[in-house]
Amino acid sequence: MSRRPSHPARLLASALAAGALLTTAACSDGGGGSGAASDTAAQARAAEEGAAKKAPTGSPTGSSTGSPTGSPTGSPTGSPSASASALTESGAKAALLTEADLEDGWNQVRDADKWRDRLLVGEVDVSDFLTAKTDAADCQKLLDSLYRDDLLGEPSGPSALTGFEQGDSRLLEQVAGYDRAGLDDRLKWLDSLPQKCDEFTATDDNGEKRTVQVTESSVPDVGDAREGLHVTVRGTAADNPATLTLDIAAVRVGTSALTVTGGGLDGDEISSVEQGARQGTERLKTVLNGGTPSPQPTNLD
Repeated sequence: MSRRPSHPARLLASALAAGALLTTAACSDGGGGSGAASDTAAQARAAEEGAAKKAPTGSPTGSSTGSPTGSPTGSPTGSPSASASALTESGAKAALLTEADLEDGWNQVRDADKWRDRLLVGEVDVSDFLTAKTDAADCQKLLDSLYRDDLLGEPSGPSALTGFEQGDSRLLEQVAGYDRAGLDDRLKWLDSLPQKCDEFTATDDNGEKRTVQVTESSVPDVGDAREGLHVTVRGTAADNPATLTLDIAAVRVGTSALTVTGGGLDGDEISSVEQGARQGTERLKTVLNGGTPSPQPTNLD
């Protein structure tokens, strides 16, 4: 059974038909039938005006949108960060942690972007992954990302970085804008690493081996999504046995995110990383909502 045309479509067809009659009448009259052509033109105009009055407003005739104006379909409206603005260069810098946001005597430094730890340099021993060769690639990617400070991948928007020192321990924070799909993929990847890379070995250019262990780490319930890792690397530093311990917290707020990495040869810094994740998320949310973070936070434990 053929489908009957909708009411607006029938009205439009009538208007078109009237226009066709006008053209036919003008041609057949040879220029001497001005009265008939005038009557036909009047009918065509009446039909067009009737169609315009009957057609629904707010949507073009023939539109197939299927949803009313203002529908949240396919839009981020309704998410916790829906009203947040896009991250800017100045906003990324303003969202960075300060000494006042941290406890335990952390001192801010100027050259954090140059920090690199040689214990993170090495080639993963593929023989540790007899049944899952692709896991070796993920573990290599983890080491390389920790060394380059890009666990969440290359930012697609503005980014800023700062660092703090306390004895032999360091705390690094990066705030940046990302592609949403890529950011979600990276967070899922981080979540998979404790299973894929629970323990493996890596060898540096001098043939020295390091043992790496990866476990889950707690992250405060902040932001729109979050992941945490605890990584230990046992090897040698200055010809002496050494163990590098790192705690990592990654938090997404809309299409922006922050990563806080803390640790060193003195042991883990989980409490400071958690504090940094809480305070850093609050600062980022404030910036994205058009505000200015307080220089003296009042919600410290």
